[in-house]
Amino acid sequence: MWELFLSIAIVFVLLEIFIPSLFFINFALSGVACAIISFFSNSIPVLVISFVLFGFIFLFTIRPIFLKLKAQNTQKTGIEEKYIGQVATVIDDIDNNKGAIGIYDERWQARSTEPILKGEKVVIKSVQGLIFQVEKNN
Repeated sequence: MWELFLSIAIVFVLLEIFIPSLFFINFALSGVACAIISFFSNSIPVLVISFVLFGFIFLFTIRPIFLKLKAQNTQKTGIEEKYIGQVATVIDDIDNNKGAIGIYDERWQARSTEPILKGEKVVIKSVQGLIFQVEKNN
């Protein structure tokens, strides 16, 4: 019987891999717990009830911990740390659809809600992908 619950655990791990939501991992852990319990009891109703109970217990206890850890592990990339708040020079006129800036002898695509002309100084406010959002430097 333990093979069945271990197989169920593997299926839930695969689901978690392909649909990363930190939901299915709880039932994978429940499957492992029931595989261990099956060494002591071969009663199918006991094992099924244990699987469901463990699944929901893990869902409401372990999942919040996983979500908190996941939120803490989102780190800034090097782009944010190196460029945000820095002053750059406009290389090509910037508007909401096009433009470029130069900083550290590098050329970067830039966008702004207001038109900014070539040669003006701007402050980098944020990064979306590889495009900087800038504002005029006052």
